[in-house]
Amino acid sequence: MKALKFVAIAVTVLVAILIAGVVTVITLFDADRIKAEASRVVLEKKQRTLKIDGALELTFWPNLGVKLGKLSLSEHKSDKTFLALEAARVSVAVIPLLSKQVVVDTVEIGGADATLVRHKDGSLNIADLLSPEKSESPLVQFNISGVKLTNSKFAFRDEQSGQNIAISDLNLSTGHLANAAEGALEFAAKVVAAKPKAVADIKISARYRYDLPKKDFALSKLDTAVKGELAGIKGLDLHLTAAALQAKPATSELLLDGVALTAKGSQGADAFDVKLEAPKLALTPDKASGDKIALTARLSGAQKDIAATLALSGVEGSARAVKIAKLDLDLDAKLGEASAKGKLSSPVTVQMDATTADLPKLSGELEVAHPQMPMKQVKLPLAGTAHVNWGKQSADVVLDTQFDESKIAAKVNLAKFAPPDIGFDLDIDKLNVDKYFPPKQPASGGDGKVGASGTAGDAAGSASGGGSGAAGQKIDLSALKSLNLHGAVRVGQLQVQNVKASNVKLQINAAGGKLDVAPHSMNLYDGTLSGSLSVNANGNTVALRQSLAGVNINPLMKDAVNKDLLEGHGTVQLDVNTHGDTVAAMKKALAGTAALSLKDGAIKGIDLAKSFRELKAKFSNKQDVVQAAKTTDKTDFSELTGSFKIAGGVAHNDDLAAKSPFLRLAGAGDIDIGNGSMNYLAKASVVNTSGGQGAKELEHLKGVTVPVRVTGPFDKLSYKLELGNLIQEAVKEAAKAKVEEKKQEIKQKVEDKVKDKLKGLFKR
Repeated sequence: MKALKFVAIAVTVLVAILIAGVVTVITLFDADRIKAEASRVVLEKKQRTLKIDGALELTFWPNLGVKLGKLSLSEHKSDKTFLALEAARVSVAVIPLLSKQVVVDTVEIGGADATLVRHKDGSLNIADLLSPEKSESPLVQFNISGVKLTNSKFAFRDEQSGQNIAISDLNLSTGHLANAAEGALEFAAKVVAAKPKAVADIKISARYRYDLPKKDFALSKLDTAVKGELAGIKGLDLHLTAAALQAKPATSELLLDGVALTAKGSQGADAFDVKLEAPKLALTPDKASGDKIALTARLSGAQKDIAATLALSGVEGSARAVKIAKLDLDLDAKLGEASAKGKLSSPVTVQMDATTADLPKLSGELEVAHPQMPMKQVKLPLAGTAHVNWGKQSADVVLDTQFDESKIAAKVNLAKFAPPDIGFDLDIDKLNVDKYFPPKQPASGGDGKVGASGTAGDAAGSASGGGSGAAGQKIDLSALKSLNLHGAVRVGQLQVQNVKASNVKLQINAAGGKLDVAPHSMNLYDGTLSGSLSVNANGNTVALRQSLAGVNINPLMKDAVNKDLLEGHGTVQLDVNTHGDTVAAMKKALAGTAALSLKDGAIKGIDLAKSFRELKAKFSNKQDVVQAAKTTDKTDFSELTGSFKIAGGVAHNDDLAAKSPFLRLAGAGDIDIGNGSMNYLAKASVVNTSGGQGAKELEHLKGVTVPVRVTGPFDKLSYKLELGNLIQEAVKEAAKAKVEEKKQEIKQKVEDKVKDKLKGLFKR
């Protein structure tokens, strides 16, 4: 009984002391003074303005704490607002107070709005808040029963990259937080960002456990959902679940149990579906083990269906050196009428400390099919090696293959993963590209897009006045803007669009939306070609410089542009540039210069000698003579030179000069590359009738200049011999000759009479 009495007295005394303490605290609590003192200390130590506009109240239930109303904190040394909140409550555990320790029990914040800024020099606008005080209080411990954040906002502005991220509708709820703790986590927010654009709702729920001193982190019952638009992906629906995730970085331990990922969405006109399953993977310093890990992905769109499966099996080794018995990659793709099926496999060795992965025995095959290919399908056996260093974000791949009749050796170096920085070296003994593509289709005038991979050739073709099969199609060079590529290509024998070359050497560089093929060189048609090509997606521009030396021009023109216009060997210089959204527009915007110098050749389509021999019979008509070009006719020359100035897609020439044993040819006019036609006036003069085939028959035109006008579209040229003025001149010349002949006849008669009289005089 005495014990109970003593306990009752002690409890009564304790309650009395607590009541007295509460009364004392309430009596001494001065909200205005505390707000003023807090503002003064923050301004003095952090050079920030703290405003507490709402009420400041003490709370005693369920814990001892402080309740705040509206509050704002300015930027460092500025009046701009850094943080604002509608309400907050911080409570402390009572029992630790008796031992002079402050243990934060619960933190509740509502309606918070904060902005984090990274300045151009890399510093953060919270650097001053993160710096430690000179004398940290040992009385406060990191031990919080829970944090609750509701209806809040957070913004991040990066002045270095220009990135802006806004998080709204932020709700966060945690369990126990301390140096070592476990509890439940609930997170939900809406994220809006630019560069790349993102508008997504994120929800996360999980059980967590961590120990900061031991660096032990674990999640269980993880359920994560992301929906919206992210990194150019629209309609994203991502779901990640895991029975358990555990990581111990200090001891290189990792555990994955029941991980499953699904993701659906669309990018551009393509839809994708990805699934990842990792039933179990355990890595420890002494042992590595795991079940089969499988990844499947599918990409589908207009005339496109690509499916890929990646599987990893036979995991063993340790956390520092993981060995995977086999990696299997299967590919099944359809692009329009084309299809591709492939398999690739290799063992894998992963060195965690070195952050490297090696695939020492890559092997497999790729089968490509197309109904319009002559052989319908081809198989490519693949063999090589790969080395990846994810720590340095680099990779090296070496592959050898036999592609039909082509032996190909390729080396690829990825210097950086994001954005990709690709280097390469490609060596091919011989390649006939035309064998593996459908025949070139005539222009349809449609609006179909031409990809960046095929545009450089089309654009270069337009720059050089090539074919117009894709003239009405859009040129899409946007793929170049994200391409960072540099390397070399060597081909022993090459055929592309019927053009044949050997000893081909190309140096390729692509960056910032610009593709440069420079320098490049090759042997073709008894001569050589060297020069440079530049294609720029920023403005859709093309610049081409080419120098052809000792080239046989006739087979080159036949193969390249299907035109039989010239014969001869010599040099061709080309320096042109253009711009436009279609090949037709590029032809009409063509500008620059060109020059040619040929020896021992012929102009195809007209035989001037034959035409001139027939002029005598046609003089009586006193009309121009028009004749269509004939492939069997040609005008030989011993040398031909000319230069062109190109503007607005029209090449103008005024210095054409050609020589043959009996003819001299000069000319001036325009070649309209944009519209595929020409209007050219050549002036031919007969200079020698002493020999040659039918030369004597041209005696009547010796010294006379015959105008020959060439007009019409390239594929239907016509030649007009403008005889109107020529006949008048010929008549005048003939009349003069008659008068001169009469004069000479009269003169001769007079001289004869004078001689007769002189003879008679001397006889006397």
